[in-house]
Amino acid sequence: MNTTVNVSGMTCGHCVSSVKEELAEVPGVAAVDVELNAGGTSPVTIRSSRELSPEEISAAVEEAGYTVE
Repeated sequence: MNTTVNVSGMTCGHCVSSVKEELAEVPGVAAVDVELNAGGTSPVTIRSSRELSPEEISAAVEEAGYTVE
């Protein structure tokens, strides 16, 4: 199952790594792909074995220091 969200605030590779790391800790997440749009809104695609709630995704992204749009 794929879920795509838009994340704001990422500006570099370290930002991408932080978001990937936090999302990877959510149960059921198999992979995370980020298309960095520095200074803008970056699409983040999450592949998972189950449906993820918007709250789970937002909490993980916020833990990394960014915001789901």
